[in-house]
Amino acid sequence: METNVTSEPKSNGVVNAGARIVVDDDDEVLSPNDLSEMLVEGTKESHDRAENCPFVKDFLSGRIKPELFKRGTAALYFVYSAMEEELEKNRDHLHIAPIYFPEELHRRDALAEDLHFLYGDDWQSQISLSSGTKPYVDRIHEVGQKDPVLLVAHCYTRYMGDLSGGQILKKVAQRALKLPSTGEGIHFYLFEGIHSHKGFKQLYRSRINELELPAQTKDRIVDESNRAFGFNMMIFTELEEIGKSMKADEAAGLGHGHAEIMQGGDINKCPFYAAKMAARGNPTYAFQLAVTLLRHPTAQVFLAASVAVLAGFIAWYFL
Repeated sequence: METNVTSEPKSNGVVNAGARIVVDDDDEVLSPNDLSEMLVEGTKESHDRAENCPFVKDFLSGRIKPELFKRGTAALYFVYSAMEEELEKNRDHLHIAPIYFPEELHRRDALAEDLHFLYGDDWQSQISLSSGTKPYVDRIHEVGQKDPVLLVAHCYTRYMGDLSGGQILKKVAQRALKLPSTGEGIHFYLFEGIHSHKGFKQLYRSRINELELPAQTKDRIVDESNRAFGFNMMIFTELEEIGKSMKADEAAGLGHGHAEIMQGGDINKCPFYAAKMAARGNPTYAFQLAVTLLRHPTAQVFLAASVAVLAGFIAWYFL
């Protein structure tokens, strides 16, 4: 970690109730026995395997099929729903309270927004817990109920990954799928409660390192983190197999949700979405909506009739 000589404490980038939480980085001295360091070292192989599985490699290269992106988003919704449900239940637990940051980290609501965009208003009826995601969800509930300290492993694996490599995936998805620049479809990757990702990750690692845990429990948390990587790879493998079996037309589209505008970036394919965004005060979508309506035959007839009436009125007035 970089060492900065300064007399002022650095902000970790978290805004909470109008005040900024501050951590002095100069006081943070890491050792191999710190849990965050043990997690980094102990999960290197799992991390490398996950990064090099075909689904992730295709994603990183921009070869992500829209249907698989939708299914992956749905899988994450079930994972985070389970994780954040168990975190809420254990929020006062000795080893969970220090890393409990619902405003800054929780992703369930953001994923719900993305699913609404990708699938439409009835998104909840269109998604279901897949066989590749169920073991992950079941395990999270199991440790939450029987051994809550292991939730530290799941939080570290997911949230720290989202704030790191996840930010690369956000940019790739936005570009490859022609997602709106306003963030629809990728709210999952947007941490609006965190001012600085780097600062927050430093704070989170320091909180993990401050947990008073025996060496055996630290080893168990590292093992559980490797297990979490394995569950994520099960989801990737499932998506990869689905992709292989999909027909070209199934893989190409994004279904019947508002995300249809992503196909070629043509707002005409989803004027309802343009109207929705225009109503929120977005001038870009307001202009696109006007252009879309003017291209519609009925709107053209109405406009022509209105112009004719107006011209007749003006002629009569000046006679």
